[in-house]
Amino acid sequence: MNDRVSVDVRSRTAADVRAVDAVDFLGHELPVLAHQRMELVAPGARQLAPRALTLEVDERCWTLEFDDQRVSVTAGDDAAAGASARVRLDAEALEDLVNDLRTPMGLFAAGELDQPAGRLEDFLDWWVVLRGLLDGQPVYTDGSVTFHDRRGDPLDLHRSFSLDDDLGERAHFLAEAGYLHLSGVFDPDEMAAVSAEMDAAATHYAPDDGNSWWARTQDGTNRLVRLQRFHQHSPTTAALLTDDRLVGLSQLTTDGHRLGKPGADANLVEALIKPIGVVEGISDVPWHKDCSLGSHSYRCCSMTVGISVTGADADTGQLGVVAGSHRALIQPAFVRRGLDLPQVELPTATGDVTVHLSCTLHMSHPPRTGERRVLYTDLSLPNDGDRSPGEAKLARIRRAAPVTVSQMPTA
Repeated sequence: MNDRVSVDVRSRTAADVRAVDAVDFLGHELPVLAHQRMELVAPGARQLAPRALTLEVDERCWTLEFDDQRVSVTAGDDAAAGASARVRLDAEALEDLVNDLRTPMGLFAAGELDQPAGRLEDFLDWWVVLRGLLDGQPVYTDGSVTFHDRRGDPLDLHRSFSLDDDLGERAHFLAEAGYLHLSGVFDPDEMAAVSAEMDAAATHYAPDDGNSWWARTQDGTNRLVRLQRFHQHSPTTAALLTDDRLVGLSQLTTDGHRLGKPGADANLVEALIKPIGVVEGISDVPWHKDCSLGSHSYRCCSMTVGISVTGADADTGQLGVVAGSHRALIQPAFVRRGLDLPQVELPTATGDVTVHLSCTLHMSHPPRTGERRVLYTDLSLPNDGDRSPGEAKLARIRRAAPVTVSQMPTA
């Protein structure tokens, strides 16, 4: 039995990025796809029940509707008048959406979402349907993702592993569930040294330096919450990045995962501090996939590795995941009402490691009784050629001014 698995679901390269003309795409290509691929999207669309959405591109309108059987695309203002939701896009934004370079969440994060009517959820519902049509994938329906171990028995979604456990068992769990919890990987003394180096490194970061994230807490304090390129300030962390306890995780797959983010970014590892009572800025991120801003089909699935510098539980900012969400075509951020996939909490002790795939919905709970500290690094798929044409665009989105917690949309 093969001990390892493949999680590489990439279907595009930079060579696949194409020019998109709104009239041709919305007036001709999309209706043809809706006819040809309706069996793939209709069951899931029936469950989503998306409200009519008008896309306005350069002052021309096309309205998307689903009548329980088929998707229709109608041009003109008459159909738009009856739509529940409306989104204005320029030509570049439409092209990015079609090419999977940006999502509705990518537009929102960049402050470029122009939606004068309806909810963000309306746009996300139709994004799911559009991706199903464009990529030839079934839209998720209840019960279509199940969980089994290598023997075919029900998978224990709360299981923890150690590095001594069978590689095949760990790899299979990761592929089935989309995440992995490994206990006791690093020593408490190593984590204490990392924590001390986080404190010492704080003087190297400043607001608006492009190398850190900051958040304001209820008492008005401006707190450093994310230290990028932390290995440049932490000898202990730099050593961990070459340690087989970490690098060896790449052996879970047959895909050639390697340390580092996609592209040439030198941000090998980030140190995160999760303070209590954040009211402004991004610290405890709501439910999202790591590909939620865009470029899923160029990059996924990479592995995000979290090293627990301090332990975390329900009161100190533990990680939560939606099991199987990496295998489901669903909205890339927030947990939609009624989604039947299990939400699993991942409490950790100091030195534990979590791994989640870039397509797995996950979130971090706001700490209530104590701060959490954690390192995050990536094991990415090999970049054989320019697979990620949207890197510069996504980097710009990530540098956008953090939104206030109260401004985050709900879905």
